[in-house]
Amino acid sequence: MATNGNGKAALSAAVATTELESAVRGRYAAASQQHEVCLCVPSQGYDPKYLKIIPQEIIERDYGCGDPSQYVNEGEVVLDLGSGGGKICYICAQKVGPSGQVIGVDFNQPMLDLARKYQKPIAEQLGYFNTSYRKGKIQDLKLDLDVFEQYLKENPIASADDYLRASEEAERLRRVSPLVEDDSVDVIVSNCVLNLVRPSDKRQLFEEMFRVLKVGGRCVISDIVSDEDVPQEMQDDPDLWSGCISGAFREDHFLKMFENAGFYGMHVIERSEAPWQTIKGIEFRSMTVAAYKGKQGPCHEHYQAVVYKGPWRKVIDDDGHTLERGQRMAVCDKTFRLYQREPYRDQFFFVEPLVPINPEEAVSFDCRRNAIRNPKETKGQDYDATTDASACCGPDGCC
Repeated sequence: MATNGNGKAALSAAVATTELESAVRGRYAAASQQHEVCLCVPSQGYDPKYLKIIPQEIIERDYGCGDPSQYVNEGEVVLDLGSGGGKICYICAQKVGPSGQVIGVDFNQPMLDLARKYQKPIAEQLGYFNTSYRKGKIQDLKLDLDVFEQYLKENPIASADDYLRASEEAERLRRVSPLVEDDSVDVIVSNCVLNLVRPSDKRQLFEEMFRVLKVGGRCVISDIVSDEDVPQEMQDDPDLWSGCISGAFREDHFLKMFENAGFYGMHVIERSEAPWQTIKGIEFRSMTVAAYKGKQGPCHEHYQAVVYKGPWRKVIDDDGHTLERGQRMAVCDKTFRLYQREPYRDQFFFVEPLVPINPEEAVSFDCRRNAIRNPKETKGQDYDATTDASACCGPDGCC
């Protein structure tokens, strides 16, 4: 059968992609059994009090480049993408407490076995059980691989028809019993795993993160980034890919991936000053990024204003609003509420209308305009109150 140049290239890319995924699975399976020194950046800075109850076997098999667990709060539902041996999950379990929940997702069976091995002993030490480990790909948080594997055991694939039926069953499972439900997670954490996802699946990965987060939820992701584009020959190297190198996001592209998926408020929390590795002049370093979900929805006029404190003369937010230092900038009610949450709330003064607006009577607000709010709009056009100066005077007169 003849194959043209484009066909050969596509076939080569498909083979390379399969090899990358296989290399990641094999390398991390081996790393679950014996510590590998050169696998990812040595993680430092964990609070020792959270490590006391974690078995040394898990600590020795931990591979990461940051500590996103420090940004988790009590009572939250946490999802750890690429949870490995469970170290981050067990730290988060202590931070969220008995009212919270921690979900670890990984597709590497030996790593899952290691994490699950200590669920009961750790729960007994804590006095509560709030962790679950689920088998799945982080770029496909709908398919529960434990359930799908059970189907395959009962319905082994021996023909093309069997394969098609299995594919249909996988789609049915995604639809009726997703691994992680829509809008069910408060915070997603991940430690040096997103870079391991094959290039063709990275867009879906960010879309899946957006899907499972609640409105108002956030991602806190530690990963490896590069200062330049990684050349194709390095991307095709299974050892470099599985070693958290050649799958690295370019720094600015990493933030752009969140933006393209619908997140807002992306900002860099941590960025290592010195590169972890330099290969062919390209610097690879660890970086922790936060991103938020919740800017979607209609814009309504409630005659509110926000005053940007500075220090910049003006800034532009993710929706294109220009915010001038010290000016009462007109915003819709959705944006007004958005700015009152992290990561914006400490950067503004908030001006509410003198008379609250009935939401059912609110008209649409054009968020494409950038306008200074006239104080009369907030107070009301007929507002003409005068302060009684005599109220400031004492029995001996005014100063």
